[in-house]
Amino acid sequence: MSARRIVIVGAGPAGVGAALAARQQDAAADVLLVSDEPCEPYEKPPLSKAVLTGKAKPADAPIAGPRGVGGQGIALKIGTRCTAINRVARNVTTEAGEHIHYDALVLATGSLNRTLPLFPPGRPRIHYLRSHDEALALREELGRARTVLVVGAGLIGLEVAASARAIGIAVTVVEIAPRILARVCDEETAALIQAYHTKHGVDIRLGAAITAVQNLPDGIAVETKAGEPVTADLVVVGAGVGPDDRLAKAAGLAVQDGIIIDARCVTSDPSILAAGDCTRFPGPHGPVRLENWRHAQEQGAVAGRNAAGGETTYNVAPSFWSEQYDLYIQGAGWPLPHGSTKVRRAIGPNALLRFELDGHRLAYVFGINAQRDIAAARRLIERRVPIDPAELADPSKPLAAMLRAKT
Repeated sequence: MSARRIVIVGAGPAGVGAALAARQQDAAADVLLVSDEPCEPYEKPPLSKAVLTGKAKPADAPIAGPRGVGGQGIALKIGTRCTAINRVARNVTTEAGEHIHYDALVLATGSLNRTLPLFPPGRPRIHYLRSHDEALALREELGRARTVLVVGAGLIGLEVAASARAIGIAVTVVEIAPRILARVCDEETAALIQAYHTKHGVDIRLGAAITAVQNLPDGIAVETKAGEPVTADLVVVGAGVGPDDRLAKAAGLAVQDGIIIDARCVTSDPSILAAGDCTRFPGPHGPVRLENWRHAQEQGAVAGRNAAGGETTYNVAPSFWSEQYDLYIQGAGWPLPHGSTKVRRAIGPNALLRFELDGHRLAYVFGINAQRDIAAARRLIERRVPIDPAELADPSKPLAAMLRAKT
């Protein structure tokens, strides 16, 4: 009997996580990882931070470690874009016309930048940030720039702003919403982070809908409804991302703002699984799509194990982080879509903790410079430990002790 062939399309954290887990689940399996990038799979969080400041290169952080995926017994096919799936023949077609057979297929195609018509990709001085090549191109141009305009005050936009300030570039951030980080945290916390950016010299303009863009001989001028034009040497657009579910949709899989999967990461075709940014999966409050590194890695591992014959489910508390100056921003759990008990804990200057409780169980935690507390809170969430809101508010009550006392 021939070895099971597992093909994984996409080599981000979900794809590499799937490949490594498949290899662990079935040591005899033939595991192939297909990447449309021309290099060993690398970590993407540094792209908006250390790579932009010149402290690191993408290749410095291989996802699979210094030996790469090949060192884990996984075949890697780079520079290969998949264009179609034949579900009957069970093969994937590449742009070069090759047909790759699979017994189980994992789609880890990730996400695509949301592009703005006023800032078409590929135009001079206009940058989006998602890949190795985009990061290096932006880093090169930042080395010649004196001013940069960041469009969008989400996590990526603000990380780029912080990185640009770290290398001495003047930064203006334009955000159409009335506050920064509207999808990430509450108003009070957003105000604290905004004040920190202002302290570091970032000019943040809120409620600023862009109405016109003009190319200048030595830069770009942007007009907004909110006030005077902004001129800059270059523009970085951080308008969010959408799921890259094109391959799945063309193959007739169930898709709705992401590839629809069950708790085992199985799509509407039992031979095809999916994981990471490209998926919509069962969450505690209904179908959900997430876009962060840890979710992608952990869900990818579930998909890989199940593609190799396992029977596991994805049931973890997701988490994210962002680094801006000396602020380490984190969130973990599932923010509640309805009314919840909100608790604050004072933990010192330039640090905070915010909790959301569903009854007497912790549902979500958000913190700044509170890594140990966030780690303990995540375990409280995952283990559904009953907890007293008064204890959460009391900084003299260690969260780790609550975990030990209640389990």
